[in-house]
Amino acid sequence: MPELPNDRSNQQRVVTDGYFEREVRLSRELTATFLRELAAQVEDGNELTVSGDDWEIPFRFDEPIEVEVEFIGERKRELEIELEFEWAGEESELSVE
Repeated sequence: MPELPNDRSNQQRVVTDGYFEREVRLSRELTATFLRELAAQVEDGNELTVSGDDWEIPFRFDEPIEVEVEFIGERKRELEIELEFEWAGEESELSVE
């Protein structure tokens, strides 16, 4: 399971609703490890779990997965790569008969 380090309490919180955001800065090696572990979960099926020291987000996703690449080439150059997974819940789909 891809895990992001943090320095908060050791009490594990499973996030299944509401709003949650965490941003961390990782070394190149830790970033590569995180991405490999995430890729392995995506290849294995449509469920993944991302976690930190005190939180965990289990998530069932649907395809397609949105990949956004953003480049800012001004004074401070920046490349942002964002993945967006949409929930594949058990909600009933609408149908017309």
